[in-house]
This record gives sequence, C-alpha cells and structure tokens, in this order.
Amino acid sequence: MPVVPVILCGGSGSRLWPMSRRLLPKQFLPLAGDKTLFQDTALRTLGLAGCGAPLVVTNAEQRFLAADQLAEIGVAPRALLLEPVGRNTAPAVAAAALHVARENPSAVLLVQPSDHVIGDVPAFHAAVAEAVAVAGDGYLVTFGVLPTEPSSGYGYIEAGEPIAGNVLRIRRFVEKPAREKAESFLAQGGFYWNSGMFVFAAQRFIEELGRLQPAMLQAVRAALEGATPDLGFLRLEQKAFAASPSDSIDYAVMERTDAGAMVRASMRWSDVGSWSELWEIGEKDAARNVARGDVALRDAAGCYVRADARHVSVLGARDLVIVETDDAVLVAAKDRAQDVKEVVEQLDRAHRSEHVSHTRVHRPWGYYESVDAGPGFQVKRLMVKPGRKISLQLHHKRAEHWVVVSGTARVTRGEEVFDLARNQSTYIPVGTKHRLGNAGSEPLLIVEVQSGDYLGEDDIVRLEDSYNRDSTSR
Repeated sequence: MPVVPVILCGGSGSRLWPMSRRLLPKQFLPLAGDKTLFQDTALRTLGLAGCGAPLVVTNAEQRFLAADQLAEIGVAPRALLLEPVGRNTAPAVAAAALHVARENPSAVLLVQPSDHVIGDVPAFHAAVAEAVAVAGDGYLVTFGVLPTEPSSGYGYIEAGEPIAGNVLRIRRFVEKPAREKAESFLAQGGFYWNSGMFVFAAQRFIEELGRLQPAMLQAVRAALEGATPDLGFLRLEQKAFAASPSDSIDYAVMERTDAGAMVRASMRWSDVGSWSELWEIGEKDAARNVARGDVALRDAAGCYVRADARHVSVLGARDLVIVETDDAVLVAAKDRAQDVKEVVEQLDRAHRSEHVSHTRVHRPWGYYESVDAGPGFQVKRLMVKPGRKISLQLHHKRAEHWVVVSGTARVTRGEEVFDLARNQSTYIPVGTKHRLGNAGSEPLLIVEVQSGDYLGEDDIVRLEDSYNRDSTSR
C-alpha cells in the first residue's frame, strides 16, 4: 500500500524566541542537531516500506525556505502546496488528501508536523507500519506516546479497547490538563501524549471530513480546483481557501469520528514547544547542563545555554535558560520557559522587530544581514546564490554603493549591464533602476552601503521579479 508523507510547515514557534522568529520559525532551524527540524522530518521516512516522496504544505512567505532546505538534503518533493492564508491543520490536510486522491484514492497519508523531534527512528517506523496496516481497514490513526512526566504542555489520549497489536481505539482526547490532572492520568494509566501525527487513507479522510465538516471540504476542494502552478509550487486559490472554517484536525475530525484509533508508540518524542523541552532531550554534562555553541560553564547546574553569535560564560547559575543571538538575549528560569510567548507578545505591542526577523533575513535569492546603521546610512551584507538574482527595482529615497567581497556580480544599472569582480564596486543613484545577480558558480558576497533620508525596506519599487513576489520586497 503506497504511503505519502505529508509535512505541515505552519507555526511560528514563539516559545523558542529569540532563535525562532516570524520570518524564520523553529521548523527551519537546527535546534536539535546539525539539520533543521524540517529536514529531519523529511529524512525520517527514508527507508520506510512503501513510502514515497513527501508532500509539503507551507505558505507563500516560507516556500523558498522549504524548497531550498529539501534541496540541501537531496529530497525531491512530490508537491509543494501553498496556503494563501492560515486555516489550521484540518484544511491543510484536506488539501493534501484531495491532491493525493486525484492520482491514487487508496494511498495512505502519513501526516507529520515539521517541528517535532523523534529520537528512535526504528521505533517510529514500526509504529507507522502498524498504523498503515489498520488504516487499510478504514481507521483514522494517531500515535500515542507513553508519558515520561505529568506534563501540562501536551494534550492526552485515553486509550480504549485493543484492535490489533499496539493499536487501540480512542476513548477520548483531553486538551492540555493542569499538572494535578496530568499526575492523576499517569497514576491511573491508559493515558498517552497526543503526538499530533496521523495515518489514514486519503479517500477515507475525505469521506469523514465531508460527513463531519462539509463546508470545509467544499472550500478546500474549490481552492485545489482553482490552484495555479507557480515556479514549482502549487498555489491554492485564495478566496476559496479563505472561506474554509479554521480548525485543527483533532477538533474537526479525530474527536468526532467513530473510526479513531491510536498506536501505542514506544519512540522518544517531543514537539519541542519550549526551551525546557530542548533541555530535556539534549545531551547533558555531569551537572545536567545542556550547552550549544561557544559556551563556558562554571559551577552551573541544570541549565540550557545556547550561544549563536558570541561567547557566553555562565557562573554559579541554577536551572536557567540562556539563549544568545546577535541582536537579543533571553534569560529565563527553566520552569518559566513556557511563558516566553509573553515576551514575544510584549515585543509585538512595542512595535519592535526582534520577534519578526533575525539580522540575517532570508530571501529566495540568498540573504541580507544588517552590519551597522546610523543617521542617514545603513550597511548590509548580501549573499546571492549561484544563478539567482534580486528583483529589478528602484528606490525613491536612498542611494546604494555595492562592493564585491567575493564572487562575480552581474549588475544592471539603468540601461547598463556589466560584471564586477572581487574588490570592484559600483554606485546606484536614487531613482535608478537596478538589479544584482550572481554570474559565477560560487556564492556572491556584497557589502552594500545605503545612504538617504529613509532606509526602510518598504522603499522598494519592484519592476520585475523572478520569484513572483509582491511589489515591495527585494
């Protein structure tokens, strides 16, 4: 029976600030290893019997991040579906199921969030195999993970009577209980963490969604029928998709269906919802500290310390989370790690930018990052990937000076087109149309000095773009 992995790439991961930000959320970061959580999710299904290429559901803003990260690990996706607006997980899964059912209604979907950590891949494969077997009998299957502590950060599933092997019926779902209630669940037994992963036949899910949420199915079907190809992506029709009710797959289907089942999974699992969870799954020293990056610890115990840009020394601390980036530092009691979201909300209310993007901002052509700024000037470092180019654009309020650090730049300035090599430079006057491209086979690095009365990113008039973006970003 063919299995299609479906990877859901939504979410902002605000509890993992300052690493996770709106424009670069946690699934696209290497938080638990050398690869990003999204890449680990895509690689996890390799070697799984009957499993094909993944279908990815993401949004327009993050589409090139997803495509580039898959290319980095050599995974060619079955499809990349773009949600025009966020409508939670049920419509996203519906779009994937309808897309797959066009070619093979009996295909089984393995639905996975892109931001989970699974520490025992063979155990995961074994659980999936059991789920696939009963999905062929019409069950909608999720995975229940045996709790290791009475966490109030996870939802729970109470298991019912057995179906086959480690597969049991679902008696009920319980949304994130208070700790006292979670303690009673563990004492009673028969309760499992809700992993948020699912297995079911594509057509079976469509039938059940149509019975339970007909308006949602109708809207998503119309969005898929009106979808348009876009540079290798499939963009769902906006008006129809926006008309869909917004709901999670748990609430919309799993809590209401009579066909729900749960595989009792023995794998090590975390949804990486907070820094304290990364401490839980991290490799600890003798004092139970977890350190990542250039970190020095002295008389510290039970801490999670991550240095992203600079050296961090910790002296005499207990049970702290310390996370450093080049523009922000978080220091929190480990038992308050779930409350980091409140810090992000405070930044948003203050109209700050540290929760929106890093100083390095990724673009389809590469990235730019801020180096320095002051009254009337701003300095940025740009990296353009081989074969790519920024949009043809102009600025009404600023001039730019480009200096090539490495690589070969192809510059459009007004009606001129010319190449620049290392240590060469050019000046772009205010109001002049221009474009920067990489004419070589190695990354192109540029230092850009902007000067003018206004230096905001919204002072961009895009005249032509290779990536079908809106008119106000490079």
